[in-house]
Amino acid sequence: MRLHHLSLAAALAPFALADVQFTKPAAGSTQSVGTLSVAWKESGDNTPIDDLQSYQIFLMYGGNTADTMLQLSAVVTQGDFSTGNQAEGTITAGLADSTKNAYFLKMISVAKEGGQVINYSNRFSISGMTGTAAATYKNAVPGGTDGPDGEDNAANNADSGAASSTVGTGDGVPYPLQTGLTKYAPMQPIPPTKITKKQYSPLYPTSAVTIATTWLPNPTIVTTVTASQTFSVSSMENTVGYSFSDFANNIMQDADFLFQAAPASNPNPDMAKFLNRWKD
Repeated sequence: MRLHHLSLAAALAPFALADVQFTKPAAGSTQSVGTLSVAWKESGDNTPIDDLQSYQIFLMYGGNTADTMLQLSAVVTQGDFSTGNQAEGTITAGLADSTKNAYFLKMISVAKEGGQVINYSNRFSISGMTGTAAATYKNAVPGGTDGPDGEDNAANNADSGAASSTVGTGDGVPYPLQTGLTKYAPMQPIPPTKITKKQYSPLYPTSAVTIATTWLPNPTIVTTVTASQTFSVSSMENTVGYSFSDFANNIMQDADFLFQAAPASNPNPDMAKFLNRWKD
C-alpha cells in the first residue's frame, strides 16, 4: 500500500460548545477520489469542546480494533478548535482500495488542561481508489457503518492523578501525541514462535520531525510509564547431568536421549561402604 499525505485547509465558522461527533462524511456514504469535506458537532458526551484546544485528523482503514485499523494519512496536522468545525482536503487514489465502508476518520484532540480525547467517525466508502490493502485490515472491515469507540483521556497528566486504565496500558493516545508530566508507553511486543510474514511493514506510523531553529523550551515530560508485561512462560529444570560431548554424541544417535530421566543420585563406593555399616 502506498501512503500519501492529504493536504487540508481547516475552515471556518467559530464553534464552541462535550466532545466531537462527525457529521461529514455521512455514515455509509460514498466519497470520490479528490476533495474530502469533513465536519463535526458537539456530541453531548464527555469532555466539552470548550475544554479542547487543538486537534489532528487522520484517514483510517480497516477494523474497529487497534490491531486491525491502519492509519493511512494525516488529514489535519495542526488544527485549532477556535477556527471552526469544518475541514477540507484531497484524497489520492493510491492510498488503498475501494472496499465498502472500509474508511473512517480519527480525531485526536488535545485538552486545554492536558491529556487527549479520541473520536472516530462513522464508516464510509471511497470510489476510484487504485491502491491495495493488506488482508489483516481488509478482512477486518465490519458489515455495519459504526466506527470504533472513542476514548476520553483528558485526565492524562500527572497533576490530575486520574489516568484511565486505557492510558495506563499505553493503548490510548499515541505516545508522540501525549501531553502532561507523565507519558504512557504500550507493552513491549513478544516475538512469535514462527515467522510467517513475507514482507516487512512498520509496526507504527512514522512521526514528524521538526528541525529547531531557535532555543527550545525546557522539557515538560518527567517520566514514561511502560505497561507491565503480562507474557509468561512455563519452564522446568534440566536435571540431566551429561557433558556436552555426551549430549552431542547421544543426540545424533537417538532422539529419545532428549527425554531420558536424570540419573539417580547414588553415593560413591566409599560412602556406600560407610553407610552399609549402620544398616540394621
